Amino acid sequence: MDKLKYWVGLSHFPKFGPVRLKKIKKYFAEYEHAFNASSSELEKAGIEKNIAEEFVSARISINPDELAERLNKENIKIITVDDANYPKLLLEIYNPPQIIYYKGELESGNELSLAVVGSRKYTGYGKRAAEEITGDLAKNNLTIVSGLALGIDAIAHSAAVEARGKTIAVLGSGIDKESIYPSANRYLAEKIAESGGAIISEFPLGTQPLRYNFPQRNRIIAGISLGVLVVEAGEKSGALITANCALEQNRDVFAVPGSIYSETSKGPNKLIELGAKPVKNAADIMEALDLNQVSAYIDNKKIIPESAEEEKILSCLTREPEHINELVRKTELNTSIINSALAMMEMKGMVKNLGGMQYIIV
Repeated sequence: MDKLKYWVGLSHFPKFGPVRLKKIKKYFAEYEHAFNASSSELEKAGIEKNIAEEFVSARISINPDELAERLNKENIKIITVDDANYPKLLLEIYNPPQIIYYKGELESGNELSLAVVGSRKYTGYGKRAAEEITGDLAKNNLTIVSGLALGIDAIAHSAAVEARGKTIAVLGSGIDKESIYPSANRYLAEKIAESGGAIISEFPLGTQPLRYNFPQRNRIIAGISLGVLVVEAGEKSGALITANCALEQNRDVFAVPGSIYSETSKGPNKLIELGAKPVKNAADIMEALDLNQVSAYIDNKKIIPESAEEEKILSCLTREPEHINELVRKTELNTSIINSALAMMEMKGMVKNLGGMQYIIV
């Protein structure tokens, strides 16, 4: 955390979102240097002049040591795009979060997960469908992803917990106790974290649930999942935004069909009309995703290092290009050892050389 506390500090500046943080990470070799950089240095990294100057002025109010202490006190952990355990599916989306705050367990980047979303207002039909389908999916080792909202989201999370499965709640606020939204679901959030699941957010501590946070949150719900199931939703429900994110990210969209006379079924029925897969039970989703095949694929893709050098290199690589000089710096191995190891790893299909001494994990 000694080095990462400065990255946490940078993420606490509201105007440093994933795009600007990525530019900063690419330009600066050390997080501490980036945090303490002058406005002119930040401009060289690609940050707009007015934003750079605003950060330098605001920096005095951001204390990395206090933030690190607060994270530790609330048992909040962080994961960055550089970490091997960063969710692999999330790396595929446009501008993935550069940092994720989480409570609970978020240790496997290869989890099979499905998003289950819907409206805050629901019917008995929607509640039963969400409980039964989600519960059965959780029993079949699918991680259930949703947004902790009142209504279908909370029902889906609860059903997964009751089925002794894993569920991930993606928030549009900070995940510190005072910021978790809605406050009515704070106890549910604790249950999720304590039962092997996780509550996660790209938003730093103290972030309030502002309206424009939720479209950003929805892209993560869809991005971290193999597909999205919409249970009940009105025509203007935020659940449909998540479904649209899924389509943009080349994920499957599923919908529970409902009565043509029900306001809460207008969203799913419209999605089905546009090509979403109608489902009546968990088996329909399992079959559509061909999960046996997916599971086998993920098992085959697991990369097992065969030496200490390979393990060090793999821990530094993601699907974003990494220059060999950065690998030397991060692993503390000399250049000749890195070159030799990378050549062998490329032959084994573990890494890919993009040219210009840039490498990514396969």
